[in-house]
Amino acid sequence: MTAEGENPRTAAPPIRSARRAVVGRLSWGLADQAASSMTNFAVGIYVARSLGVTAFGVFSLAWVTYGVVLNVSRGLATDPLVVRFSGVSDTSWRGAVARSTGTALGAGGVIGAASVAVGLGLGGRVGPAFAALGVMLPGLLLQDAWRFSFFAAGTGRKAFVNDVVWGVALVPAMVVAARVGTVAAFVLAWGASATVAAGYGHVQSGVRPRLTEARGWLREQRDLGYRYLVENVSLSGASQLRAYGLGAMVGVGAVGAVRGAELLLGPFLAVLMGLSLVTVPEAARVLRRAPHRLGTFCLLLGGGQAATALLWGGALLLMPDRLGELVLGGVWHSAAQLIVPITLGVAGAGLGTGVAAGLRALGAARRSLRCQLFASTCYVGGGLGGAALAGTVGSAWGVAAATVCGSAVWWLHLRYALREHHHDPIREVRTP
Repeated sequence: MTAEGENPRTAAPPIRSARRAVVGRLSWGLADQAASSMTNFAVGIYVARSLGVTAFGVFSLAWVTYGVVLNVSRGLATDPLVVRFSGVSDTSWRGAVARSTGTALGAGGVIGAASVAVGLGLGGRVGPAFAALGVMLPGLLLQDAWRFSFFAAGTGRKAFVNDVVWGVALVPAMVVAARVGTVAAFVLAWGASATVAAGYGHVQSGVRPRLTEARGWLREQRDLGYRYLVENVSLSGASQLRAYGLGAMVGVGAVGAVRGAELLLGPFLAVLMGLSLVTVPEAARVLRRAPHRLGTFCLLLGGGQAATALLWGGALLLMPDRLGELVLGGVWHSAAQLIVPITLGVAGAGLGTGVAAGLRALGAARRSLRCQLFASTCYVGGGLGGAALAGTVGSAWGVAAATVCGSAVWWLHLRYALREHHHDPIREVRTP
């Protein structure tokens, strides 16, 4: 039934147009993450085949550490940006992006200097990799900040192009690294190509990162930023603790085996991460336009990701050993034993991702922080407890059980947060 004076023939097109816009933004999110994940997948495969399982384990430790630092940057810089500056005016967006990217660049400089110092102090096999990572962190974090900035503006195409630039720059860099033949060389090649893409992000946006305004950004966004920082670091820090603990208890080769199994899930993880780039902005739009549909949006999002993960894992079980060896080389045989538990863990994570988008759109930072701390504690406990009982395979099963339990808690808190929003629609998210 249409309102009085409304032409029913013109009422539907705006709805269809809005749906097409949502599909378009989601499609660019998937395309962008496909480009990013294919780049990461290619790097992982290339390093695994070039250096062997032990050196690949060292590379994986640097990779996991980068994940922690990346989540520090996102929590302080880009997570508040996508919550509060998605779909705003161009003037507001440009000002916020200048401060946000400046914050990411500053975080890369400070943490990168610390990483260089730690790497030089460690020496041995691991030290040079961490020193190289520290040198590259400013460019790596700035490139990631541009991606989130473009999605906040609804211009995911620019994020996709930026990641393509990174992938193109990576090809000659990897060739040079292969000739050197060290883990540090591969880390430098990976980070240098990201720095090229970070420079291109400035060309795309016309915005200059304002490093001097990072302190102001942190002060303005402290109610969300510091909670998201703890939440993000607890997630990636749990993964890092599990990797370090697994390496100490079972051996560095076990870390390489886990990373190899994760690489096999790379195409699905591309979908998972691609959706995560746009789910918070889209959930925020759903909340503003039709708040009663947010729960359904999160359910469809999480359930769809979990089902897709299970389908992909089932396909991996049918992969012939010859093909697995072609992809991962000597890492295949140890990684193949972990496919089932890691698939279940990723499916559980997919369920939780849908809820996390809803809680962030609601600005329920306290609830999302509690959920993430609980999930991270379970992750570390399950991963290390399983390793103590049954080595690498036991660690993978422990993580799978922990992830499913964590997702149940996420859904419980979303239910409470939706009730609270229904009774008090003025939430923590401020209008810029």
